[in-house]
Amino acid sequence: MLLTERVPVRRLWFAILCGYLALGATLQQLPGYLVSRFDAGPFVVGTVVAIAFLGTAAARPYAGRAGDLGFSRDVAAVGSLVVVLAAVGHLLAPTIALLIVARLAMGVGEGMLFSATLPWVLTATPADRRGQVAGWFGLSMWSGLSVGPLLAGLAGHVGGDRAVWSLVIALPVCAAGLLLSIGRQGPSTQWRRIVSVDPRVLVPSGGGGPAVSLGLSAYGYGTLTALLILYLSTAKLGGEAVALSLYAAAFLIARTIGSPLVDRCGARPIAVGTLLIQATGLTVVALAASTPVVLIGVVLTGVGVGSIYPATSAMTLDRTTSTGPGVAMGTMTSLWDLGILIAGPVGGLLAAATGYRWVFVAAAGGALLACLAAALTKSPHRSPLPTRGA
Repeated sequence: MLLTERVPVRRLWFAILCGYLALGATLQQLPGYLVSRFDAGPFVVGTVVAIAFLGTAAARPYAGRAGDLGFSRDVAAVGSLVVVLAAVGHLLAPTIALLIVARLAMGVGEGMLFSATLPWVLTATPADRRGQVAGWFGLSMWSGLSVGPLLAGLAGHVGGDRAVWSLVIALPVCAAGLLLSIGRQGPSTQWRRIVSVDPRVLVPSGGGGPAVSLGLSAYGYGTLTALLILYLSTAKLGGEAVALSLYAAAFLIARTIGSPLVDRCGARPIAVGTLLIQATGLTVVALAASTPVVLIGVVLTGVGVGSIYPATSAMTLDRTTSTGPGVAMGTMTSLWDLGILIAGPVGGLLAAATGYRWVFVAAAGGALLACLAAALTKSPHRSPLPTRGA
């Protein structure tokens, strides 16, 4: 096992997986639900689906701060219960406005769930294995987002909409049960330190480069997931049925292989290399004239995105001194959420004005800018992670 036994890492990993499977399932279920119940158009559908990532981005730094202070279990458990209530809100909301509130709440809960637990894991991790562990632990989140839609599709095929929404509600209940089975941490008098944190400490010194790199990479990922199927259908390139599955497979394989390489080869070289692969993949998607070529581009993009999170995590943690690892990682990961949040609307407007191919050219340009930001980030000496509660 990668971590010391004093961290209940398996329960944390599976709790996060359950929470993010629920969010991933809503990505599959919500568009049709919006159309059938509220007669929503494409812009409303895209906005309601993506708005959850705004809540996630807002919650992450403060959840990370709570984790730094020793409240990983408590905050993550509260987050999972927020997701349960938000899932019920999805089902019962009488208007789109209230559904948006439920989406924001789900995003907040998911941000609390992951970003509060990550610092607990990192504080038990040797400095020379941070990138590997961050990448491996992050698979709990990414796997949930990738497998959740497939799980929703299977549940819908077996039991219809009722089965899907029952699953969306039951999964975070399981997450809460796993978290509440862990012993409680931290003195309750410390809670005020979470909400009273000076906003200036939410970004570690020198951490802007890795965060920008991750956010621009997320823009490319968000563009692909939001618009790839429409692009393939409109351009009559084919491959709609398998494209995102190939992307997910390439991503998971690259993450598994790439996470250990971050610590062995250095975070910055891996970040630069993986972003170049992402830019190449998106360019191939934009210029492809046949199904095999476009699918090669999709796979390359998956490979490119796969290792950027562990690489930028290691780069960020190298700069973590007075700022706790939870705050630093929460702030960095918020840029990922924001990149996804803006990719759909911006890509949609660009597609309407110039066509789908230029949408992916722009995403490739974003990946190149991310590569530049990573290359210009200096590599400091590793510093020890602050102790919990510092």
